[in-house]
Amino acid sequence: MAGSALTVGVVGVTAVLAMGLLAVGGAAVQAQRVAGAADAAALAAADAASGAITGAPCERAAQMAATVGAELTRCALDDLIATITLERLVVGFPVSASARAGPPP
Repeated sequence: MAGSALTVGVVGVTAVLAMGLLAVGGAAVQAQRVAGAADAAALAAADAASGAITGAPCERAAQMAATVGAELTRCALDDLIATITLERLVVGFPVSASARAGPPP
C-alpha cells in the first residue's frame, strides 16, 4: 500500500515538472519568434527609410510585428538607421525584443 502511494506521488511530481518544462520551452520558442520579428521589422523600417520599399518606416515595422501577433512599442529613426522594439504576451508574461537595422557604417 505504501509503495503504490509513493509511486502515485512520484508520477504526479514528474507530470507537474514535465508540464512546467513544456511551458518554459514554449515560452522560449515564442521569445525567439518575437526576436526574429523584431529583426524583420527593423529591416523593413530601414528599407522604407532608404526608399528601397514604399511606405512609412514605422508602419512597415508595425505590419511585420503583426505577423507574429506582437505590438510595436518603439520605432525610432536616425537618418537611415531604424531601432525597433516589439512586445508580445507569452504565457501571460510580456516578452520584448529590440533590433536595429540600417546601412553599413
